[in-house]
Amino acid sequence: MRTQHTASRPGRPLWRPAPPAPGRGPGAGGDRQADGPVPPPWGWKMAGAGRAAHVTAPPEYQATTTQLCGLYPFVAGSGTPAAGTPVGRHQLWGEVVCLDPLAWLRAGLVTNPGMFVLGQPGTGKSTLVKRLVTGAVATGTVALILGDTKPDYAMLTAHLGGQVIRIGRGMDTINPLDAGPLGAALRAMSGPDAAALRREVRSRRLSLLLALCTLVREARLTNAEEVLLGRAIDLLDERLAGAREPTVADVLAVIEQGPDTLRSAARARTPGRYQDRTAGLVFTLDLLCTGSLAGVFDGPTSRPVDLTARAVSIDISRVGAAGDKLLTAAMLCTWAYGFGMADAAAALAELGIARRRPCLAVMDELWRALRGAPGLVEYADSLTRLNRAKGMASIMITHSLADLDALATGEDRARARGFADRCAITVLAGLPPRELARVHQITPLTGPEQELVTSWSAPDSWQPGARHPGRGKYLIKAGERLGIPVDLSLVGPEFFLYDTDPKFESFSEWSARNSGVDAP
Repeated sequence: MRTQHTASRPGRPLWRPAPPAPGRGPGAGGDRQADGPVPPPWGWKMAGAGRAAHVTAPPEYQATTTQLCGLYPFVAGSGTPAAGTPVGRHQLWGEVVCLDPLAWLRAGLVTNPGMFVLGQPGTGKSTLVKRLVTGAVATGTVALILGDTKPDYAMLTAHLGGQVIRIGRGMDTINPLDAGPLGAALRAMSGPDAAALRREVRSRRLSLLLALCTLVREARLTNAEEVLLGRAIDLLDERLAGAREPTVADVLAVIEQGPDTLRSAARARTPGRYQDRTAGLVFTLDLLCTGSLAGVFDGPTSRPVDLTARAVSIDISRVGAAGDKLLTAAMLCTWAYGFGMADAAAALAELGIARRRPCLAVMDELWRALRGAPGLVEYADSLTRLNRAKGMASIMITHSLADLDALATGEDRARARGFADRCAITVLAGLPPRELARVHQITPLTGPEQELVTSWSAPDSWQPGARHPGRGKYLIKAGERLGIPVDLSLVGPEFFLYDTDPKFESFSEWSARNSGVDAP
């Protein structure tokens, strides 16, 4: 028998059971719960009806399936990866999210260790990468900051016990033709392995010298000039016989001398004909030694990279003050030097001379290294294409894909878009809708994902002091999987070590200094 709920006046029923529908009565095998209304979630609004003014959310616990197996089926499985460095909590579920390109590769979550970070300035791109660098160093991975332009990573590298190299006039210098760690590995090898590595060193020297000449000339070198540079490098390698590394000044001097080997390579029978064919190349090399790049790349390397360091940061912030051309040259040289370090470490590990150590290369301000001159994208592409085989992960950081679309030629733009396309992991910070339309062509984004990232791009109001909505928020995408929205919170010394905000003076201090009135 169904019990009727009554109000304060006895004898007056609140409701009466509705007559059963045809074929749905008790005798027809129907559902008896359909005979009356279903009470609301918090109960009926009347005395004695079990009304609850507030339903408290049940406590939520996280643990392994071994610990909580007895609570089945009241257990929800985790949907976030647990391999890598903890980078924050899931914005919806509160689970800890871990990220590391090498750890994800080992776990089979991705097919290559490339990572592309995209977001507006000030949204925390560098903060996320610094957290990844800290976690990588803690697990034995060598962090390579290849071209720190601000600098953002020098303080963190020093805190982690790594090596900081500062490039600039009157500071440390890098020799573009220095084999660096590869030269040390070459001296420890013999036989076919040494011959193969020697060819690799020669190829790297020639490629970087071609890139620098292209940057200075703002145009590609001719085939004849490329042949001459290659022969000049070979000739210097024979003359020096490992006593020291050749420099750009050495290449300029030997081309001006015009020995028989180079005259033969230039197909010039007379000295006059040889000078005519090498005049443009001589002026280009002279600009590397005496022009805006003088004093930075025309001498021997003053401070070699330490192969045993836990982290290496190459600070080129002083170079950036001299102009974009010098900064681009510095970034190309540091990229080549850093990837050569990874190759050397792999070669020494194969010989049993040193233990194998994975590397994590950070390439910040990517667009600044590619826009210096046509053809530079091809050189950068050749450096980063074989990271997986080297046991090396790379993190490329830029503000917008529009930076890559602004390159000079269509071929360069296509290659530059390939950087993001090849990366298995894409991390998006706050971005406007027009930028997400470009990203969607490379990394598929659902409608809610695009709305979420767009909501991080700008504050909702003009209230001063309000926290930017995209600060520390990221969407991690890997292939066709749904993105993982992450909220990163700083702890302990991270507030100091990860701080990249500019230090602006207050208006009162500025006006006092410029008007002669004491600040209040």
